[in-house]
Amino acid sequence: MKVLPRTRLAVLAATAVVAGGLLATGAAAQAATVHPATVHPATATHAGMTWTVAQQQSNGEVHVSYDATTNAYAGDTPATAVLPVLCLVANGAPAPADITPGFYAGWGEGWVGLTPAVSGTTLTSEATADALCASDFGTGAKEAEFHDGHYGTGLSSTGGWSFWAYGTIPTGVRFWVAIDDQPANPWS
Repeated sequence: MKVLPRTRLAVLAATAVVAGGLLATGAAAQAATVHPATVHPATATHAGMTWTVAQQQSNGEVHVSYDATTNAYAGDTPATAVLPVLCLVANGAPAPADITPGFYAGWGEGWVGLTPAVSGTTLTSEATADALCASDFGTGAKEAEFHDGHYGTGLSSTGGWSFWAYGTIPTGVRFWVAIDDQPANPWS
């Protein structure tokens, strides 16, 4: 039996509670569990890009995506906001038969999860965000990035704006997502 780190267990418990409809949504609920890594001094000041869940399927597939709030060019949420980080473990999982990956809704080739909420001011680099994901979900976990959706022959092309992956993420929650080619990260 695999023993999960304490923070991973907290995320699983929070996800189970949310899935059961027992946890309130909104900024107060997102800030309720704060990641231990946020104890160091804040330094990031730029608005960061956030996404949400477009669709959560009962079979464990989730579509994480931009929405009307998302600003992939300048960031949409102040760095002072306290939100979870969307983490991706891309382990080469093939796209399920019911998903047809495309440019705007690719396949993440693995599974996603959320860290406990962190202030964007603590996200001083993509490496910092990746380290949060690795501490909660293990080696190979990283902050999800705008272009993580794969599509085409052999899933060899990458698109943007959203992607599908395995995972259970509560709807109505915003989360930090990185973007590599625009200044829309708290560390930008």
